[in-house]
Amino acid sequence: MIYIWLHRCPVLDKRGMLTRRAVLTTVQRTLLTYSSRCLASSTKPVGAPTMSAAAPRKVNLALCQLLTSADKEKNIATATAAIKEAASHGAELVVLPEMWNCPYSNDSFPTYAEDIDGGTSQSVAALAAAARQNRVVLVGGSIPEKREGHLYNTCCVFSKQGQLLAKHRKVHLFDIDIPGKVTFKESETLTSGQSITVVDTEAGRLGIGICYDIRFPELAMLYAKRGAQCIVYPGAFNMTTGPVHWELLQRARAVDNQLFVATCSPARNPESSYQAWGHSTAVGPFAEVLATTDHQPGIVYTQLEYAQLDERRTNMPLTQQKRSDLYELLDKTQQ
Repeated sequence: MIYIWLHRCPVLDKRGMLTRRAVLTTVQRTLLTYSSRCLASSTKPVGAPTMSAAAPRKVNLALCQLLTSADKEKNIATATAAIKEAASHGAELVVLPEMWNCPYSNDSFPTYAEDIDGGTSQSVAALAAAARQNRVVLVGGSIPEKREGHLYNTCCVFSKQGQLLAKHRKVHLFDIDIPGKVTFKESETLTSGQSITVVDTEAGRLGIGICYDIRFPELAMLYAKRGAQCIVYPGAFNMTTGPVHWELLQRARAVDNQLFVATCSPARNPESSYQAWGHSTAVGPFAEVLATTDHQPGIVYTQLEYAQLDERRTNMPLTQQKRSDLYELLDKTQQ
C-alpha cells in the first residue's frame, strides 16, 4: 500500500489511488543537551551490522519533505517531529532532505556548519537520539560539515540504535550556470568528498548520494555492483532543472541498475533565495514511480519490496548480458 500524508485534502498518487493528507505536527523548540562525551559515543562510526538471511524483504519507507528556515533550532525541532511522525505510521527507513538544518546558500554553509567528527554537532546529536528513540534507520539528509579547514555537504546514516553507521560527503559539487535561469557554485565554499558510500543497515543495503550525485550514472553503477538494494539521494533540485530532470534521473538510475531509488527534497520556501523543486519520490526497479508529492511540506510513505529486485533481474538479466569483453566499470576506491 502507498500513502502520502501532507495537508488536509485528498490527493492521488501515481497509481491513481486516493490518499490522505495531514499536517506535520510541530514541537516546542527544545532539544536534549548532550555532553561532548555522550555525543561522541553516540555518533562515532561503528562497524555496520552483518546482513544475514534474515535481512528484510520489505521495508516501510518515509521521505520527510521539510520546510527549512534560517532558525536552526526550529529546523532541528521540525526534523525530529517528522521522524517521530513517520515512525508512528510504521516507517522503518526515514529520509531527510539535503541541507535540512540551514538555508541553501553559500553564505549560510559556513555559519551553520558543524563538526561531526569532533562530537559537538547539535544536529547529529538530535538525529542520533531520534533514530534511537523511534527505532528507525535514518538517512539524515545532509548538513554543512566543517573539518580541518574545509566545508562539506555531508549525509549521516544512523542505525535503529542511534549509532552513526556511515557518513557520505557529496562527491559531485553543484556548479552550474544556466543564463537567465539559475547560477550556483558550491565549490565557492564546499569541498568534494573523496569516497563513495554503501552501508548495511537493518533496512537493507543502501547506497548514498547527495543531489547532484544523481546525475552521474557511474556512481549508481558502482553502488549496484556493491550490492545496494536502494540508492538514497537527499537533494534540492531547483525550479529550472527540477521539472525536467528530477524524476527522469531517478527513474533512469533505477531502471539502469534494477534497484530502488529514493529522493528527499526540502519543501519549497517562498521566502528563500533558493527555490527547491520538492517532489520527493520513490522509484522501483522497473522505473515505476511508487510514490511522490508536490512542493509542500509533508511525508511520503511507501513500501520497498526487495524481492522485486530478484524478479526484475531474472526477467531481464542485464548483469549476465553485459559485454565485459568490450567495456568494464572501474572502481578506483578499491585499488
